[in-house]
Amino acid sequence: MAEVVIVKDAAAAGALVAEEIVRLVRADPEVVLGLATGSTPLPVYEALRPRLDGVDVSRVRGFALDEYVGIDPAHPESYRSVITREVVEPLGLDPARIRTPDGSPDGIEHHGDDYEAAIRAAGGIHLQILGIGTDGHIGFNEPGSSFASLTRVKTLTERTRLDNARFFDAIDDVPRHCITQGLGTILRARHLVLLAFGEGKADAVAGAVEGPLSASLPGSAIQLHPHATVVVDEAAASRLEHADYYRYTFENKPEWQGL
Repeated sequence: MAEVVIVKDAAAAGALVAEEIVRLVRADPEVVLGLATGSTPLPVYEALRPRLDGVDVSRVRGFALDEYVGIDPAHPESYRSVITREVVEPLGLDPARIRTPDGSPDGIEHHGDDYEAAIRAAGGIHLQILGIGTDGHIGFNEPGSSFASLTRVKTLTERTRLDNARFFDAIDDVPRHCITQGLGTILRARHLVLLAFGEGKADAVAGAVEGPLSASLPGSAIQLHPHATVVVDEAAASRLEHADYYRYTFENKPEWQGL
């Protein structure tokens, strides 16, 4: 079972996860981070800025979860641009050491394999940050994704395109395809940290943590991982049957275990 940590709000979650990342960077300056985009991980990145002051991050490496297919990397809503704007520049990371999947149509048939090879060459991801969609998707692994799936091209559902349309001028501008780390790729990271905030995520969180293991809810794949931590606010935890147990175990957790 994943460890569930219930905090008062997104800022508290960001601070908690940021402390763990700083600990990892201090222990290994070449730590490999799995980077998520969207609004959910922003409190983590914001909390990291002051905590990394004076910490050498020049050798930190990172891999983004996904990228749109066919979008210009310079487009402000490409995930390359988002990662640069929200993570690389504010945290002072070396952009040459932070990768996103290649979404260019030329050679797209092997870009997934290339990304998998790059992750392996880096020694694997130490800590993977994740969000979860209201339908339970993680990365762009929509319902029905195989738990063994690796980085590959996926067709975005209309629901996902509509959810992302707020970042574009019109729905027709939202790409129909993406290249995303697979569930199998995600499960190879040493530590998964899934964040969720707000009542709108409560059903997805409950299904992922306490529901049956099902490809219909891709987030439930975290149940297969030996070190998965779910950090949620009270609203996102509101459908959890064992919330009191999670609070008790975290309050009494040995300090040496960390997050």
